[in-house]
Amino acid sequence: MKWEWMLFIGGMFAISIGCLVPLRWLPTLPNDKLLHFFAFGSMTLLVERLAENKLELGIWLTFLLIAGALIECLQNMVPGRKFCWRDLAANAAGILVAASSYPIVATQLI
Repeated sequence: MKWEWMLFIGGMFAISIGCLVPLRWLPTLPNDKLLHFFAFGSMTLLVERLAENKLELGIWLTFLLIAGALIECLQNMVPGRKFCWRDLAANAAGILVAASSYPIVATQLI
């Protein structure tokens, strides 16, 4: 298994757990929206490495956006949590910025 897959699976697991546990179980967070932005941005950078072509990348990015929306919907079932459009917007912004900047970042890392 490629290291990117292990990081992706672990990252999505951590994001899901962090977003779906009752809020009282978590420490006070400095800026929830930044966490959403960086979490989904980092997942985007990983899927950029996993995708073998543009079509596959588009599918991955759509999956990430749907996964973020699904997590937000599931939060309605968690005590102290609820769906938040701003969280979903932060997820989408993280995906968009990371996908847009990947060509620049990738050339700097090679």
